[in-house]
Amino acid sequence: MSATATATTAPATAAAKERRPGAARAYLAYLGGKLAGAAVSLFAVLVTSFFLFRIIPGDPVKSMTQGRAVSEDQLAALREQFGLDLPLWQQFTDYCTKAVTGDFGTSYQFHAPVSELIWEKVPNTLLLTGVAVVLYTMLGLWLGTRAAWRHGGLGDRLNTGVALTLWSVPGFWLGLLLIIVFSVGIGPIPGLFPTGGMEEGGKEGFAYIADVAHHMVLPVLTLVAVGYAQTLLVMRSSLLDEMGSDYLTTARAKGLRDDLVRRRHAVPNALLPTVTLIFVNLGHVAAGSILVETVFSWPGVGSLFYQALSVPDLPLVQGLFVVFAGAMILMNVLADILYPLLDPRVGR
Repeated sequence: MSATATATTAPATAAAKERRPGAARAYLAYLGGKLAGAAVSLFAVLVTSFFLFRIIPGDPVKSMTQGRAVSEDQLAALREQFGLDLPLWQQFTDYCTKAVTGDFGTSYQFHAPVSELIWEKVPNTLLLTGVAVVLYTMLGLWLGTRAAWRHGGLGDRLNTGVALTLWSVPGFWLGLLLIIVFSVGIGPIPGLFPTGGMEEGGKEGFAYIADVAHHMVLPVLTLVAVGYAQTLLVMRSSLLDEMGSDYLTTARAKGLRDDLVRRRHAVPNALLPTVTLIFVNLGHVAAGSILVETVFSWPGVGSLFYQALSVPDLPLVQGLFVVFAGAMILMNVLADILYPLLDPRVGR
């Protein structure tokens, strides 16, 4: 190598070494800002969950003793037991202090720790909504890619029209319709699936798995039908923005097949806006779908929230609200962490 080449290469190498620590510092600053924002959001969730559900009409203590003759002294003792006789500011500080450690108090109606009640239902919700999110994300990405690549055609118009129609349908209404058609039976269509619940009971092994899968068909179908449209529309829009890019023209000029141009070049770049949506959907896995779980009597956190809201069971409602919002915040932070790895321009 000549002296000139060596002299030219050395400064370039030194500059590259200087850029790496700078990029690392920029990423750490970016990450610190996102984590700080998540902490502020979580505190806002604690404040909202405490005050929001206290404006719900109804007295929790009287709801717990409904149908029984209870004296005013007994009602006062119950309020003292659950801390409802304390000043509002003291109830708030006690709530925040305990919530940081995962202690959301004791449920009024179930007389059990809120954290235990939530974790008991979480696996059921993760099973139902987890399967649904995976299915409608894959379906939305696949149909959205093909709709955009052949935009304006019959397939694009048909997919977009069906997606918009299903997206506008309330999930609980679609669930009730599926129960009427496929559970109760209508006309020549017999009742093929259970009307609700998670299992018949008394089954083990493969028979138990098959029973649970049989009960999952209609609620999963409801969630997929309502949820895939958003992923389809976002992916279609993102890919349409990439269609006229110069790098795609260059790839075609090199002789690459249209399928390879789509899979290797267009889709990876179009996925960036969809990443946030995917992580938001993953956040919904923890929250489940309150109305769908209630319609199908699925024993998850969604139906538990509905039961707690009807009392109102303040500790249980507050705990579930924090879990739902916390899952969304966590998934948004993970998306923010992943973004700079997919696109180095983010965070600089």
